[in-house]
Amino acid sequence: MSLILPDPHEPKKEAFDANQQADSIVVEVSRNIPSTQRGLSARHALFIAWGGTVGTGLFITTGKTLATGGPAFLVGSYIFVSILVYFILTGVIEIATFLPVRGGSMSWYGRRFVSNSLGFAMGWLYVYSYAVLVPFELTACAILSDFWQPGVNSAVWITILLVLLVALNVLPVRFYGEAEFIFTGVKLATITGLLFLSFILFWGGGPRRDRLGFRYWEDPGATNTLILAGDIGRFVAAIATVISSILPFTFTPEMVVGTAAEIKDPKRNIPRVAKHFTWRLVVLFVGSVAGIRMAGIHGLDSVINAVALIAAWSTGNAFLYLSSRSLHSMAIEGSAPGIFKRCTAKGVPIYAVGATACVSLLSYLTLNSSSAEILNWLLNLVNTGGFLSWVCCSITYLRFRRACEVQGVSGEQLAPRSMLQPYSSWITLVLFSVFVFLNGFTVFFPSHWAIADFVSAYIGLPAFFALYFGHRLLYRGEPWVIPAHLVDLTPGVPELDTLEV
Repeated sequence: MSLILPDPHEPKKEAFDANQQADSIVVEVSRNIPSTQRGLSARHALFIAWGGTVGTGLFITTGKTLATGGPAFLVGSYIFVSILVYFILTGVIEIATFLPVRGGSMSWYGRRFVSNSLGFAMGWLYVYSYAVLVPFELTACAILSDFWQPGVNSAVWITILLVLLVALNVLPVRFYGEAEFIFTGVKLATITGLLFLSFILFWGGGPRRDRLGFRYWEDPGATNTLILAGDIGRFVAAIATVISSILPFTFTPEMVVGTAAEIKDPKRNIPRVAKHFTWRLVVLFVGSVAGIRMAGIHGLDSVINAVALIAAWSTGNAFLYLSSRSLHSMAIEGSAPGIFKRCTAKGVPIYAVGATACVSLLSYLTLNSSSAEILNWLLNLVNTGGFLSWVCCSITYLRFRRACEVQGVSGEQLAPRSMLQPYSSWITLVLFSVFVFLNGFTVFFPSHWAIADFVSAYIGLPAFFALYFGHRLLYRGEPWVIPAHLVDLTPGVPELDTLEV
């Protein structure tokens, strides 16, 4: 409860000094050097968020998840996770709409509404997690390319695609937005087409006139067992399926917030993006897991593989953008070297793009190990970061909500506000805290123990706490949690400027 209740004995005074210091830093940056620019429209922001979700997680790892739990557990897991992601989305959108800032991110809000230490740890979590997702997607691209040219070394495909990613990210943001609009449009059109095809094949409309229905839910079965037999094995499979099915959704709410820094008219467009994002999330993600057989349709495998390749590359493109912007935001706050806050005249944080692109070199690890093993390691690393982020997002919203109540901010100023809040944030806080520890739980079974899998599944947890407590050690005089009546809810000079754009 200490996260929510303020100290009633602490005297009323000016907002926490760190917020004023952060404002002065942003003012200095905006006056003396070029900064990022609001070159994204609402459609750009929506498709960038989609570009980070409709990728490898949906087109490739869904097959692994299906094999783990079976169709019933897969569909149930996607529905369950969609609900939890919606809970997170309603909270972060309320915050971002109330105070949209240039260079803002969920780490910025964590710093402003909870503590400097939490914001610092969150910021580096995003830089690291987004950057790691890029080689994850490039590795997937190499696997997909082998479908047509199995004899070509993976390094060739990785190099070509990486160069294209970097080239697009050093162009002005409007070019990046247009590219994501096109690529994500292709992905969404493909998913929609597959949904119609699934419906047709369901009723026997394929070339073989074979009515599939729910045949494969009966044979081999709707649910699988994992590691153990019987009901206990199905319970283990259900948990593993939920954990695995979270990947396509990882960081999706944070992506919407991330684009708020460069979107035009954020007060109006951020809620619009969130509204469209929500229903498409449910319809397309849940609907797309109704697996199909090729049913004798020649060439369809090549078409789907090509779209999956575009999806993986486009998703890597989105994550390189978000990683560089997170590093840029950290530099503006004074939590990263000052060189990363420098932008070109067109508003591109060029040094941040270069630094985060270097992490993509991890994709060359596939040259010495199997691609599947590298994908599994990176998947575990990303999942841990996603769980930690959603725990922090829940805490940040609860502190923001409490500060608004204590300081008398009216509901009209907080549109859109979900009727499910703040209860849904309490739910996500508890559940994702549990998921953090369940991320690699299968390694604790003797038959599945592997040091590499254990390290990749849990290394993110001590790394995050090392960042948090390391910052606390350096700034021992700061409060663990900013009291609710001292949280700064008023926009400063740089924020007022962005509110009118």
